[in-house]
Amino acid sequence: MLADSSFWIVQILNSLQLSMLLFLLSVGLTVIFGLMNFVNLAHGSLYALGALVGFTIARATQSMWAAYLLAPVIVTAIGAVLYMLLIDRLRSAGPMKQVLVTFGLIFVLLDVQKYVWGTDQLGVTSGVPFSGSIEILGQIYPAYRLFIIAVGVAVFALLYLLLEHTRLGAEVRAGVDDPETASCLGVNVERTFFVVFLIGCALAGLAGVVAMPEFSAEAGMGVAILVPTLVVVVVGGLGSLRGALAGSLLIGTTLTFGTVFVPQFAGIIMYALLVAVLLVRPAGLFPARG
Repeated sequence: MLADSSFWIVQILNSLQLSMLLFLLSVGLTVIFGLMNFVNLAHGSLYALGALVGFTIARATQSMWAAYLLAPVIVTAIGAVLYMLLIDRLRSAGPMKQVLVTFGLIFVLLDVQKYVWGTDQLGVTSGVPFSGSIEILGQIYPAYRLFIIAVGVAVFALLYLLLEHTRLGAEVRAGVDDPETASCLGVNVERTFFVVFLIGCALAGLAGVVAMPEFSAEAGMGVAILVPTLVVVVVGGLGSLRGALAGSLLIGTTLTFGTVFVPQFAGIIMYALLVAVLLVRPAGLFPARG
C-alpha cells in the first residue's frame, strides 16, 4: 500500500478536501475571535444550517447552483438575527458567559434542526454539478471533491484580496492589531465586527451547502466538526487568514492520514499536534496579534 502511488494521490486529495472545508469554517471564526475576542461556539451550527437549508432549496428548485447561491444568504440572515438578539448583548460580557450562552445556543439550534428536518441523513442525487469522476495521474477521483478544493482556494484568494487591498480589510487588520487606536483614528470597529461576523456566517453556510452532496446533511452535523475547527483556529493563530489556511492544512492532513493509518488514535494525534504547536508557538503559527 505505501509503495502504491495511487494511494498517496487519493489520500493527499482527500486531505486537501477536508482542509478546505475546515478552512471555510475556521476563517470566519478566527477573525471574529481575533477582532473582538468573542467566543462563538455556535458557529458549527450555522454550518449544519447551511447544509440543511441547501438541501431544501436543491430539492425545491432541482438546482444545486440555486442552493449554493441562496443557502449562504439565508444563513447570513439568521446570523444577523442572532447577532442583534444575542451576540451583541454578550460582547461586553466575559468569555465565560459567551461560552455558556453560545454553548446553549448549539442545543437550541440542534432542536430546531431536528424539529424542521428530522433526524435522518438527507442528501441530493440529481442536479449535482461535477458528479462524475476525473482521471488524475492514472487515478480515478470524484470530480465533486475537486470542486470542494477549488471552492476553498477561490475563497482564500477572494478573502486575501478583501483583507489586503480594500478599506474593509485595512479596518479589520487595524481592529485586530489595536482596536482602541483604530477607534481613535475613526474606524467604526462595531460596524466592522458586524460585517466580519456576517461574512463568517456566510462562509459557514457555504461550507455546509458545498459539503452536503458529498457527506449528506443531518441535524447536529455541526457539533462533530466544531472541535476540529476550534483546533484549527488555535493552531493557526487568532485573526489570521494565513493561520486559518495553515492550520486547516495541518489538521486536515493529520485527520486524513491518521484515520487511514491509525484510526483508533486519529483524534489523539490531532490533540497531540495541538499541544506540540502551542509548546513551540503559544500564540499559534501565524497570529495576527503579537
